[in-house]
This record gives sequence, C-alpha cells and structure tokens, in this order.
Amino acid sequence: MRLSSVPAALLAALAGTAQAEHDASDLKSISLRTHSIQQPYLDSDMQSRWFDFGGDTIVRTDSYIRLTSDLPSQSGWLFSRVPLTATNWEVEVEFQISGKNQLYGDGLAMWITKQRGQQGSVFGAADRFEGLGIFVDTYKNNRPGVVFPYVMAMYGDGHRSYNKNDDGKETELAGCSARGIRHASVPTKMRLTYIQDKQLKLDLQYKEEDEWTSCFEVDNPPQIPNIAYLGFSAETGELSDNHDIISVSTKNLYNSPGSTTNRAGASKGQKVKSHVVKEGGSWTWFFTKIILFFFAVGGAYVGYTAYRTKSKSHRF
Repeated sequence: MRLSSVPAALLAALAGTAQAEHDASDLKSISLRTHSIQQPYLDSDMQSRWFDFGGDTIVRTDSYIRLTSDLPSQSGWLFSRVPLTATNWEVEVEFQISGKNQLYGDGLAMWITKQRGQQGSVFGAADRFEGLGIFVDTYKNNRPGVVFPYVMAMYGDGHRSYNKNDDGKETELAGCSARGIRHASVPTKMRLTYIQDKQLKLDLQYKEEDEWTSCFEVDNPPQIPNIAYLGFSAETGELSDNHDIISVSTKNLYNSPGSTTNRAGASKGQKVKSHVVKEGGSWTWFFTKIILFFFAVGGAYVGYTAYRTKSKSHRF
C-alpha cells in the first residue's frame, strides 16, 4: 500500500462532505446593535446611543417606549441615528396597542425610509416618504369588506401620498387583517424580512406565543433605498390608544459561501416557526478527519510491516 496515493482521494471525499454540510445551512445572521433596542432603553445620560425620539414619546425604562398615550391628538416617533445599510435584513419588533376605550385609533407604523424623525400626517410621520412603511391601522375609515385592525405595506417613491380616507387602499403593496392584535393575550410582535430583489415578508405573532402567522409575502419587491433609517411612529386623533414599543431586534442576513439555498419562507396563510440559524466549523472537522486518517494508515502500515517481518522469520 502506497501512502502517497491516499491524500488526493481522501481530500476529494472529505471536501465533498464539508461542502454538503455547508450547503445544508440556511441564511446566517449577525445582530445589528445599532438598530436594536431593549430595556432600559437609555444610558446614564438619559439618552439612547443609537436612537432618537420625539413628539409625545415617553420612555419608561423598565417597561416601554410609549409613542402615544391614550389621549386625543398625540403623535410620537422613534428613529435610528444611523442608516440601515445591510442588503438583506430582518427586523423583529415587540409592541403593544392598548387602551381603556371601546372606540380607538389611529395606529402605529414601522419605517425603513430616507426620511427620519419627521412628524407628519401618516401615523405620526411624514407623508410622501421614500422607502417602506408598515402600518398597523386600528381605525377603519372607508374600506368595505376589510376587517380591522389591518396591517399593510406601502412603498413610497417620494411623490405618492397616503390617503387616509380609503385607509391607503390605492397605494397598498400587500396586507392582511389582524383581528385581536390589540389587547392580545400574548406578546404582540411583527417580523419583517427583506431579501433584495427576491422577497419582502411579514410575519405576526398575536394569536399564540411562539407561533407566527404569515401576513404577506411579496416576490421581487421594490428596492429599498441603500441609505434608509429604521423608525417607528404612532398617532391618535379624536379616538386614542397607547402605542408602545417594547423591544427591537435587527439582524443582517447573508448567504454562507457556496450556498444555493434561499430563505423564501412559508406559503401565505401558514404559521411559521422562528428560524434557527446553524453555525458551523466544518473546516476544523475536515482537518481532524485528515489527521485521524493518517494515524490509521500509519498504524496499519506499521502492523503490516511487522506481520511480514514475522512471516519471513518463520520461513527460515
């Protein structure tokens, strides 16, 4: 047996194994601290390092960031200080909409836009925005046949205006009814996933804890501006509610080298479990296999040589 003939075949076989393990993994993720926020929200100087807030926003460090209180004619906002420049990303937000009245409004919005921290008429933020808005609309103005609260996405080009009179019907990109999202018995969350040129997907948690309901999926979505800020806003009119942000977790998503898989997600109407990202060290195991193989071959060679020597000695 020639040792020199082993490595080439061994390397090819083990490299194939390592590549198969690598391809099996899905999109990986890196947490973006610059676009995530959690209790106590503020530092020792009573400021947030990565977010600004304004309007009627109140920060209670042990509980929530309240964009509006359950009072008429309020609006507040919370926006990142630096732009979200990741190509593919996922934002998971825990929020709460509550109040003491049976009649309530108007709603809460999540933004990925060029504009930041500008108060206005669209759920407390500026109209004619450039980028993406996700609206949790709790008050029905004029949309026959649609159950409210209603969650919808709108893509703004900087010129299109959101029409409150028809609850944004003309400019809606996608949406779903979410009855029960206000005063839910479990933590209410939304998870927005964006894969450039491939997919925009929104999942909601409000029916049961740790179970996600698909709100919408858009293939080949409009491209979000390369420099856009992550933000949240809310508004009340004659009717009111508490609109609270509890936490925000943002991740940069990326494909592992050589991977051909893509995180297309589940079909509409299905419940989606939280995705678990596989982390691996396949190259370490790759070289370990090589070393173990050479030990095995070396041992076999020594044993075989000893056996031949012993056999020859018995012949004489």
